[in-house]
Amino acid sequence: MTAPKAHDWIVKMKPYVPGKSTVAGIHHPVKLSSNESVFGPSPKALEAARASADRMMRYPDAESRALRDAIAQVHGLDAERIICGAGSDDILTLLIHSFAGPGDEVIFSQYGFMVYPVQTDAVGATGIAVPNKDWGADIDGILAAVTERTKLIFIDNPNNPTGAYVRWDEIERLHAALPENVLLVLDAAYAECVTAADYDAGARLVERAENVVMVRTFSKMYALAGLRVGWGYFPPALADMINRVRMPFNVCLTGQDAAIAAVHDQAHLKASVDFNAEWRDWETAALTALGLDVVPSETNFLLVGFPTESPFTALECNEFLLKNGYIVRALGVLPNHLRISIGSEQQNRGVVALITEFMNGSPEERGSND
Repeated sequence: MTAPKAHDWIVKMKPYVPGKSTVAGIHHPVKLSSNESVFGPSPKALEAARASADRMMRYPDAESRALRDAIAQVHGLDAERIICGAGSDDILTLLIHSFAGPGDEVIFSQYGFMVYPVQTDAVGATGIAVPNKDWGADIDGILAAVTERTKLIFIDNPNNPTGAYVRWDEIERLHAALPENVLLVLDAAYAECVTAADYDAGARLVERAENVVMVRTFSKMYALAGLRVGWGYFPPALADMINRVRMPFNVCLTGQDAAIAAVHDQAHLKASVDFNAEWRDWETAALTALGLDVVPSETNFLLVGFPTESPFTALECNEFLLKNGYIVRALGVLPNHLRISIGSEQQNRGVVALITEFMNGSPEERGSND
């Protein structure tokens, strides 16, 4: 018998690998591998999520109308241009599957969000990875990579996994030089984390251009990662295209209710952002003082470079942290670096203490964190 056969490009592609969340022998490890917000969601979002349980037998609003209205009100946007999804990666996937296919090219940064190359491979298109510049997107390099086959360009700004960002004037320069038929996707998943004055997520560019989409999420500073809620801001014609292929009921009832409450609680969001910025700066200074190469970050994580010679490599440090119950993100594309999420005060002080011990040449195992 001959088994069903997928497209050749599906067979060859590599799946997305999420951050590690467990350690053998450690019952309650400290997870700093997935850029989750330990500050936690708004109490109002938690209350809304609990209240939604009474309506669990009902389908959610297929168009997420109330959530779109809430987002539009808070951000000063047009609700008709907003599409919600099961996390921002749902929106990103819909864009790639709608606008690219075999023979097409999709451009993204060499060090960038892994959903871009994974979903590009999934539709049989060709991914063009442009080397980063100063850890962010290289605007000139991206422009040089554009060909008549280019369909989409993804800019994760700020960048994951580096934490770096591109100034808004550079984004505008990129857009001005692009052919009108090339779609520019501004992935602003970490926009709420940014404190730099010359940053912009891109909503106003979407409103004046026909080939720009901005994508956002409730997974980071709003701390709703487990509910999978994201959204995109579109030109009307592109919103119509995506709504044709978007699955109905793609944002769960609980997710919609919690996100509505979360986006209206801007005081809680500000407290979360302030907490993140305070400990991001503290941890950057502490790790830099150890002689480590910390990439300046505008996100809720740090990319930390380690020496390339044993016994102080990133691989060895990662193993030491794991043995002591701390999970950070080891990156295959950046083997000399570790990505470390900003955690609670205790977790931040704990991971810095362990790395200090490691770098001082005394990597003795501490008791397991159970």
